[in-house]
Amino acid sequence: MADSSTTALDVFDPSNVNLSNVSDELYKQIICFLKARSSPPESNIGLRISALFVILVTASLTTLFPVVTTRVHLFHVPLYVYIFARYFGAGIIIATAFIHLLDPAYEAIGPYTCVGLTKGWKGYSWPPSIAMASAMLIFLLDFGAEWYVERTFGLEHQHKAVEETTPVPDNRSAPSGHPLRSRQLSIVSHHSHQFLHSADQDDELSHPEPEDAESTAGEEKAAVAERDVEIVPSPTTSIAARETERGFRSQIAAFMILEFGVIVHSVIIGLNLGASGDEFTSLYPVVVFHQAFEGLGIGARLSVIPFPPRFTWLPWSFCALYGLSTPLSLAAGLFIAKAYDPASFTASIVSGVLDSISAGILLYTGLVELLARDFLFNPDRTRKTKRICFMLGSLFLGLFLMALLGKWA
Repeated sequence: MADSSTTALDVFDPSNVNLSNVSDELYKQIICFLKARSSPPESNIGLRISALFVILVTASLTTLFPVVTTRVHLFHVPLYVYIFARYFGAGIIIATAFIHLLDPAYEAIGPYTCVGLTKGWKGYSWPPSIAMASAMLIFLLDFGAEWYVERTFGLEHQHKAVEETTPVPDNRSAPSGHPLRSRQLSIVSHHSHQFLHSADQDDELSHPEPEDAESTAGEEKAAVAERDVEIVPSPTTSIAARETERGFRSQIAAFMILEFGVIVHSVIIGLNLGASGDEFTSLYPVVVFHQAFEGLGIGARLSVIPFPPRFTWLPWSFCALYGLSTPLSLAAGLFIAKAYDPASFTASIVSGVLDSISAGILLYTGLVELLARDFLFNPDRTRKTKRICFMLGSLFLGLFLMALLGKWA
């Protein structure tokens, strides 16, 4: 298929085109010619090399920010800063799916492209169908993961209002019948299903205010002193570990699929940027912001997964993997710039199909995993109007800014 297309382009003379009688083959040749790369990347080598380090640092820092603020206790980030990063990132993921993946897929293999006018691709709109198949496959994987967790851990859909639970200050447990015992059991009940999803860290449970924690500790000490009861170790710690394991197993598969879709998109961006021609100078700053915003979305999603102690290294590995994806592919694009043409027939097919697959992944993740489960089907969603408005404002700001970047890249 690619050979026949190349042969047709070889005999095509753009300076001698009869527009009064345009056949399907001539129309295809015109489209392919207009799509071809105008010039190879021979200039701005120093600027292109600098892009490797700028994108590496920017993407890595924005991806690490939500993870560091939730896992490193030395950083005391205000709750609303974390909420902004998290829901701003959710908007970025959704806008990336529609604007930065689905639209380029249409430009690569859509009905009126060089590929879309070729026999075998002609007569059907492939980008939405590939995205739909990808989204439904992710749905099956997500449902299968949750089904497995339910059957393995005996999951029960029991929820406890966030305002009615208070974190236990240490790993000790009170005897049966003690007021602290009922409080600890309520916490375990709350975690039994809520950790399967990602909407539990926008409340006081994950970010207790200092005064609340102190008053809670004071109440517990007073209750113990009053009853003169010695607190002894109990299985509560192992139960909490089991809940963490349950949440981790349920969420890690969905996150890995999300990161796969984002990394595939990042690799394509890096290759195209490295092999771009005169348009590199205008694409450079846009790609930096694009990768920074996308990294924030990945980091925010990663920060809510309850990693067991044996997997504490995984969040940092995922951040490093995303941070390196675009710089490494950009370096590869610079290395093979003369041989690799992003507008070629084969490259268009590869990028169009991969963009469509990634669009389906991010559409499902953004709309179902982030929006529906956080806002519509989360019984522990905050009831505070101010916080809800702030969450929605952050979401739509990320959506708007990432969609706006689509004007340039």
